[in-house]
Amino acid sequence: MSEQEQADIRLEYSRLKQEHADFDAAINAMIAMGCDPLQIQRMKKKKLFLKDRLMALEDRIIPDIIA
Repeated sequence: MSEQEQADIRLEYSRLKQEHADFDAAINAMIAMGCDPLQIQRMKKKKLFLKDRLMALEDRIIPDIIA
């Protein structure tokens, strides 16, 4: 993997990590305000999708080491 590809992946990872944190804050605010549980559940699902995407990018950044 080239250095440019790694830099792009790290940039995407940082962006998604910030978005994940934003979703977390939004969900907590929605819970505190007593918003519709269905809306909260949808936000949690989107947050979980972001977490899965973060893990996939992390796997691409960190190479597998076979012991």
